[in-house]
Amino acid sequence: MIERVYIGLGSNLADPEEQLRDALKAMARLAQSSLSGVSSFYASDSLLPGQPRYTNAVAALDTSLPPLALLDALQAIENQQGRERQERWGPRTLDLDILLFGNRLIDEPRLKVPHYQMQERAFVLYPLAELAPGLTFADGRRLDDLLAGCPFEGLERLPS
Repeated sequence: MIERVYIGLGSNLADPEEQLRDALKAMARLAQSSLSGVSSFYASDSLLPGQPRYTNAVAALDTSLPPLALLDALQAIENQQGRERQERWGPRTLDLDILLFGNRLIDEPRLKVPHYQMQERAFVLYPLAELAPGLTFADGRRLDDLLAGCPFEGLERLPS
């Protein structure tokens, strides 16, 4: 069964816009998957002080891969692009997060869907709204309601 998955992309090292473009190309080549949409790129402040600003986007991927197989494939893309997991919320060449996976609620040690912090992150919600306006999550939350509680502060839509 093919499911629509929304994936958050972020980078703040080594030419972040190029990192996101390369990641999108790699995602488009994933087995049993088709890249069906990409939001605008946004610049956002880092969660920790003293780090470079992030470039963020959201991609829509139609896939028949199981959730953990997709997670493994996305982590392989991160690793190929030089991702090092040393500091939580530290600077990174690439971060790929599964935000939503069809209408599934997933609570695995390695994967929580809907993504557990997306409601607090303008750099996730606003790009997601470009791809899926009016979306209702599997847990019943509405994207419009989350947007109303998450101001467009510290976020800049980048020219395409």
